[in-house]
Amino acid sequence: MSVSVVFMGTPQFAVPILQALIDDEAYDVKAVVTQPDRRVGRKHELRATPVKELAVKYGIEVLQPEKLSGSPEMQRVIDLAPDFEITAAFGQFLPVKMLEAAKIAAINVHGSLLPKYRGGAPIQYSIINGDQETGVTIMYMVKAMDAGDIIAQKAIPITKQDDSGTMFEKLSLLGRDLLMETLPKMIAGDVQPVKQDPEKVVFSPNITSEQERIDYRLPADRIDDKVRGLRPFPIGNMIIDGLQTKIYDVTPLDEKTDLAPGQVVRVEKHALILAAGDHTTYRINRLKPKGKREMDITSYLNGHQNLKQGVQAITDEE
Repeated sequence: MSVSVVFMGTPQFAVPILQALIDDEAYDVKAVVTQPDRRVGRKHELRATPVKELAVKYGIEVLQPEKLSGSPEMQRVIDLAPDFEITAAFGQFLPVKMLEAAKIAAINVHGSLLPKYRGGAPIQYSIINGDQETGVTIMYMVKAMDAGDIIAQKAIPITKQDDSGTMFEKLSLLGRDLLMETLPKMIAGDVQPVKQDPEKVVFSPNITSEQERIDYRLPADRIDDKVRGLRPFPIGNMIIDGLQTKIYDVTPLDEKTDLAPGQVVRVEKHALILAAGDHTTYRINRLKPKGKREMDITSYLNGHQNLKQGVQAITDEE
C-alpha cells in the first residue's frame, strides 16, 4: 500500500523533489499546494508556478491559497489526512492545525545546514557571506520558522564558480536524494531527530532592494561573493559613472593598489580594473547600466571613455 503525500512547493527548486515522489510507486501524491498564479514580465502575463505545471502534467489536484490559515484549501489538506506533508520552498507558514493533520509527519526540505540560515534566502546568504559549504536539512515542521528538530542533513562545497543559480540546482537535487533516502527510515521509525542549537541560529530573510546595492569598499573577494550571491536574481548593483548599474560578473585579481575603493586602477581595451577594500582589485566583466541592455565591458568602455586611471568611477549616489 502506497504512502499518501501532500506536497507543498512553488519554485523550480521544488520540482525535482516532487518529480521523485511522483516517480516512486511507494508514494501517492494526493494533492499539491503552491502559490497562486502571478503576473510576470513586461507583458504581465499570468504564469503558473513550476510546481503547479508539473502537478497539472500528472493530473494531480492543485490547491493555490493566497493565505493558508482558515482557507478551504487548508481544510482540504486536513480532510485528506495524508501520511506526510512535505514542503520545499513553499513560501507560506503552515498553521498548526494543518501540520497536525499528517499521520506520520509534516517535514520540510530546506536549503541550508540548519540552524544556520533559517528563512527565505538561505542559498543567497551562504554565497554572499563567503561560506565554504552549504547543504540541505530535512526537519520536522513546527509553528516557528525552520525551527523543527533535524531529521537528516547533507553538506556540499560552494566553489568560486558557483552562484545562487547553480547552488539552487545542486541543492534541489541533493534535497531530492536526501528526502528519498530519509522517508523509508521515517516510515520504519528509524530516525533520531536532533534539536537545533538556539545559540547557533542565523536568519536569512528575503533580500531587500537595499541589500542589492554592492558596497564597493569591500575587499574584491567579498564583492565577487555578493555579485554571485545575487545572480541570476535579483542582480546586485553599484553607482558607476553616476548611473545605477547592475553587475553580472566580476573577477578578483591578485594585483594590489593604493588607490581608494571605487577608483579606476587601469583601463585596457577589454578590461576595467577597479580598486576595492584592503588594497585589492577586481575586473568587471558584464554589467547593465540603467535603461540599457546587458553588455560586456568592451561595449561599456566604448561609451565611457572618461573612465581613466585615478577617476572615482564608483560612488554612493547617482
